[in-house]
This record gives sequence, C-alpha cells and structure tokens, in this order.
Amino acid sequence: MSDFSTIAGRAPRLAVLIDADNVTARNASAILDEIASFGEPSVRRVYGDWSSSALTQWKEQARDLGLVMHQQSANTKGKNASDIGLVIDAMDILHAGKVDGFVLVSSDSDFTRLASRIREDGLQVIGIGEAKTPESLRKVCNRFVLIENIVSGTDTPTQPKTGRANDAQPVKEPPIKAIPFILDAMKKIDPDQDDYSLGHLGQAITQLHPDFDPRTYGSSRLSDLLRKIERFEVFTQGSSVKVRDKA
Repeated sequence: MSDFSTIAGRAPRLAVLIDADNVTARNASAILDEIASFGEPSVRRVYGDWSSSALTQWKEQARDLGLVMHQQSANTKGKNASDIGLVIDAMDILHAGKVDGFVLVSSDSDFTRLASRIREDGLQVIGIGEAKTPESLRKVCNRFVLIENIVSGTDTPTQPKTGRANDAQPVKEPPIKAIPFILDAMKKIDPDQDDYSLGHLGQAITQLHPDFDPRTYGSSRLSDLLRKIERFEVFTQGSSVKVRDKA
C-alpha cells in the first residue's frame, strides 16, 4: 500500500472487515497473514448470516482466528444485509478515529463507494478479493491484493484444489506482461531519467495500478520480477538499488 509502514513509531492500526458471503473460509488464515504484513489488525470482524449452513466453515475459522462474527439476517429479498451491516460498522469505526486504515475483504463492487468514502477522510484502504473483483473496487483502493496471489502455493493434502468456482486459483502471467506497468511508473516519476530508485518505482507502480503484484508474474519481489525481464537492468549504486530501462 502507499507506505504507512510505521505511524509515530508503531505499526498502523487496521480495521479488518470481511464479507463472508464473498470470501471462501479456507483462505481466511492466509488472508490474515497477508494483512499482518501491512499493520496490526486491531479490529477483526466478519459479516454474514450465521444461521445459514453455507457459513459453517466460517464459524470455525472465526473461532480459531479470533474474528468477531456479526450476525446479518438475510430477511430482505434482493438486498445483501451483510453488505449493509459492514458499511454501517465501517462508518462507526471511521468516525471513532481509532484506526489508521481499513482492510475490506470482498470481491463485491458494492463496497466501491465505501472505500472511496474512507479515503475522503484521509485513511488508507487495502482491498483483498478474487481476480473476479471489478476494476471499480480495485482502483479505488490504495492497494488491492488478489486472494489468488495470497494462497498460491499454500495448498496442502488436506486442502486440495477442487476447481470449484469459489476456490481461488493462482493467477500467473508471463513477466513480460508487467512491462507496461513498469514503464507507466517510470513516466510518472520522470520520463527523461536514466535510472530509477527501486523503492520509488514500486511506490509509483502501486499509485497508478493498486492491484499490481509481482506474485501475479511469478516473483515474490519487484526486484526479482525486474531481473527476469531482459529489458531492465537492476544494479546497486552506493546503498541504493537502481533500475534502468535498457531499451
């Protein structure tokens, strides 16, 4: 995300709001591990109709992971009660002023306006959802992380891939497809520069493309991805890591 790595010497406090209707329970632990890399999840809530048998696995995950379950009865046809409850709680948390940012875990575009509203108050928003998440929600977040990238390579014999629609499958693209995003960032910084700081380049890419992630292209870090693309040179200059476009 746009780096708020520390705030007044502490990790940023995050409000984590999970839409259980749109996220598979089997990915919950991996998602929370990812969130921990951004800050402290001081508020951890998951929303759904807990009377539904469809959320049985979520009940177990919520108990094991220390998530607070918020009951939302789906008693209005054509209206997602979980969405409404999540939005109301988000506004209460926002106005309380006790968190530094929000993590919205959902693939539902209905939360686009909520993310925009939170950012209007100057807080950071991280979105986490599947590859099916509409561009509108991806782009309004400061950072958007694909669940497919989070869970890639984490399957175990007890959690086999089933190929079902609600199981996030890894999304891998050839490294060369990342070139346009990297060039966009270089242009944003200064199209006439000879080389670019790796850190500044990463920040510019995220600002322009919140859902950019080196893991989509088979690399854990941006520097690893750049080294895989022959067009770019990665080198050290003093204590800084630099990137040069050789084209």
